Amino acid sequence: MNKYALIGHPLGHSMSPLIHEKLFALSGISDFSYELVDIAPEKLSASEDLIKSFKGLNVTIPHKQNVIPFMNELGESAKRYNSVNCIKNDNGKLTGYNTDCDGFLMSAEKLPISENVAVLGCGGVGRMMAIETALHGGKLTLAVIPQDVKNAQILMAEILSKCSDASVRIADIATLDESFDLIVNATPVGMYPKTDNCAISDSLIEKCGSVFDAIYNPTETLLMKKVRSQGKTAVGGASMLVYQAVKAHEIWYGGKFTTEDIDPIIKAVEDSVNAMNK
Repeated sequence: MNKYALIGHPLGHSMSPLIHEKLFALSGISDFSYELVDIAPEKLSASEDLIKSFKGLNVTIPHKQNVIPFMNELGESAKRYNSVNCIKNDNGKLTGYNTDCDGFLMSAEKLPISENVAVLGCGGVGRMMAIETALHGGKLTLAVIPQDVKNAQILMAEILSKCSDASVRIADIATLDESFDLIVNATPVGMYPKTDNCAISDSLIEKCGSVFDAIYNPTETLLMKKVRSQGKTAVGGASMLVYQAVKAHEIWYGGKFTTEDIDPIIKAVEDSVNAMNK
């Protein structure tokens, strides 16, 4: 039996078992188990043997950086973000990866991330999305609230250190009012249960070409509804959640999947989220 798990704390309800069980089934793999393993932060340092008992792991907060000392090697994505959310165990050799960026890029494949892009928010997932946008040639605006300007400045410096010719600036999210090919929402504005909130003004929505919203609960945020009502493309966070898991299966055992394979899993995640909210 090949054992896999998600580690983090607290875990609560997670979509990971649903997603990974479907991916294993698509690959024709039946001799596996996938479980949720809640490890308190103060117990992580004593959990190396536990971690090595799994063939592969997903890692969520607060352990994404603290598992790094256990790794024998880091993939390029994990080095880039100093963060590990996927671990492959190859006969005791642990290699850490960051598949969040793959999840973003794969789910935003048909969006213009190499054009004029505004990323709303600069922490956590926003940092990753901003860096990936810059690395892919996007003209980047970091749109933040005044309290986050200092963090945005730190992120801008990091981006320029990784990509010296990047086009990046900082703007106040409240006064932003210009045209963008893509707006990426990396803020929690609009997340369940405060679903009546929208991260940007109607005026800005009218001027944007498309939207990626990292939020997956609700499956269609108010921002996405407004964008779609104008006949524009809006992609939600459920796709990113699934695609980062898809990348993990590629890493763990060379799994291969098509869009036709993945779309029903995204739909299943969205249906599960919607059922929870009823």
